[in-house]
Amino acid sequence: MGRVLPFVIAALLSVVVLFTPESGVPTAPPGTDKVVHAALFALLALTGLYAKIPRILPLLVVYAGVSEVLQQVVTPLRRSGDVLDALVDVAGIALGWAIATWIRSRRRGPRTTR
Repeated sequence: MGRVLPFVIAALLSVVVLFTPESGVPTAPPGTDKVVHAALFALLALTGLYAKIPRILPLLVVYAGVSEVLQQVVTPLRRSGDVLDALVDVAGIALGWAIATWIRSRRRGPRTTR
């Protein structure tokens, strides 16, 4: 459970951030939502990879798209789905993967040649 807990926390955070009704979303400078989307999905990817969840990256890409569709069609949310948000989510997933890859390479130490 130790490796999975950070992902569970990140997933719960994503549900709160992505599915809070529009009336509960704080106002912020333009573009802030894109930064939040990228950071949130980078965190999901990073913690999902740390948890060693099989096929987590494709699953997160699906989650990115589905979350935007749900924001658009679930009337009580009064939010709008945004294709650009989904693209930023995917960029965040790539960022999380890159950070995880970098961390793994640093843990292995320097490569030596013979």
